[in-house]
Amino acid sequence: MSAQKMDTEIRQEQIAQATLDIIGSHGVRALSIAGIAAQIGVVPSAIYRHFQSKADVLNAALDLVRDRLLSNVTLVREEKTDALERLHTILTRHSRLLQENQAIPHIVFSESIFSDSIERKAKVKSIITTYLRRIEKIVREGQQAGRIREELDPTTVAVTFMGIILPGAILRKVTDGAFDVTLHAEKAWKIFRRGISETRHL
Repeated sequence: MSAQKMDTEIRQEQIAQATLDIIGSHGVRALSIAGIAAQIGVVPSAIYRHFQSKADVLNAALDLVRDRLLSNVTLVREEKTDALERLHTILTRHSRLLQENQAIPHIVFSESIFSDSIERKAKVKSIITTYLRRIEKIVREGQQAGRIREELDPTTVAVTFMGIILPGAILRKVTDGAFDVTLHAEKAWKIFRRGISETRHL
């Protein structure tokens, strides 16, 4: 990879992260090219060297969210072999990710993000469904290994698992950071684990 291409990719990631930071602090309506430029210390024209419009910047921010969510799952699969340990580790990592990036619930679940773009709506759908499919796969593997109750529907388990984190992220936002997402995730995990585990593994 050339140095120029690497520099371009680094700058594009900085722009996408600045977009997430602004949305997390001030909401989607506050997002502007001038604001993004100020966040990373460049002039607005520098943003336009990488993205044609604010819509393109939003798409890049969504791509960054997708990459971080899915890379966490990939890394955990490489590090852990037990399904329950994988789910626990993913939950821990994602709680930290959401605590550090308060924009994620807004950018993934806010209708204002995709109401004016069929393409962006499809991108949001793809992020959610891809993540859920990967969690479902871990659940099925756990069922095959006798670690997770066989009668449970993997899709329902995956959606419930996803639901552990998101309300906590919203509560953190509305309490101005007072709600501890990571602590909530750890306590909720104990309840979730008891609900999905085979009795002999409790």
